[in-house]
Amino acid sequence: MKKPAILLLENGHHFKGLSLGAIGTSGGEVCFNTSMTGYQEILTDPSYCGQLITMTAPHIGNYGITFDDIESDKIHANGFIVRESSPIHSNYRATQSLSDYLKDAGTIGIQDIDTRHLTRIIRDEGAMNGIISSADLDLASLKKKLGLVPSMTGQDLVQSVSCQESWTWPTSKATHSYRVVALDLGVKHNILRQLAENDCEIIVVPAGTSATDIIALKPDGIFLSNGPGDPAPVDYAIDTVRSLLTKKPIFGICLGHQILSLALGADTYKLKFGHRGGNHPVRNEHSGKVEITSQNHGFAVEPSSLPEHVEITHINLNDNTLEGIRCKNFPAFSVQYHPEASPGPHDSRYLFKEFITMMDNHAQKN
Repeated sequence: MKKPAILLLENGHHFKGLSLGAIGTSGGEVCFNTSMTGYQEILTDPSYCGQLITMTAPHIGNYGITFDDIESDKIHANGFIVRESSPIHSNYRATQSLSDYLKDAGTIGIQDIDTRHLTRIIRDEGAMNGIISSADLDLASLKKKLGLVPSMTGQDLVQSVSCQESWTWPTSKATHSYRVVALDLGVKHNILRQLAENDCEIIVVPAGTSATDIIALKPDGIFLSNGPGDPAPVDYAIDTVRSLLTKKPIFGICLGHQILSLALGADTYKLKFGHRGGNHPVRNEHSGKVEITSQNHGFAVEPSSLPEHVEITHINLNDNTLEGIRCKNFPAFSVQYHPEASPGPHDSRYLFKEFITMMDNHAQKN
């Protein structure tokens, strides 16, 4: 049974709708994603920890839920906001409905609200906190609860999503050409799949792992994963990466890109409403080609703060923000977007090949 639900924003605007998933109350930063498909991958992306996701596509849930499509071991989003959740699903791979999936996970959502209006508010006024409730419909009470929701800026969310112990990504091969240590800042499964498809053994280690312990694993390369929130408070990972520079080839994605940039001495800042979706155009500054990319981030690297030995390799054509860097005098590079996609286009998967080439070149020199 659907129950009445409310979404209250910190600017005082509220939306009345119906419950979706679990009954309860949940707060976080309200964001929007423009992807047409991939809601299951989005919900299970650890980078969405601390956020209430608004899907701009009006009809969500029509192909149900498939276990093979998860990007981590659970839903990480704090809540889910849609215009219409399909009451039925049609997909031979599906095992349950979106609503049941959210309910089983204890994830609170709201439907039957004007998501176009909500998206315009976020675009015009910037990202802000909000609270969804299907258990408490009193606006005064919700306003007090919303006041307790922490700001995304300055909050270390990596500790909430990183693994607690090291583990190895399972593959069908007994031996591999490369060993990669992945620093888990909130890694997506499809990144690990792409590395495995390039003949890598992947050892995933907690975000707090020291540089000494990483080098002790004798990697051919080091991968810095995606993850949620503000990179600046993740000082332990920044220090680790700073200690690893020049020692082994490094490849970073999303939060990993920001962590690498901070380790190099650059600065980051919060975007007005972030980049989230599967259709963002990015220009490769070397080839001049434009890649259509999948993105999910609320912070970015300040280009003017990069040291001289770091070159800009990719630029976002929507707002000219920095999307990629490469070090000139040692093997390290990173991109702000998601070359593994899931969901999204595959234009940028060549970057995994570039990481392999970088490891080959480093091995030959050493």
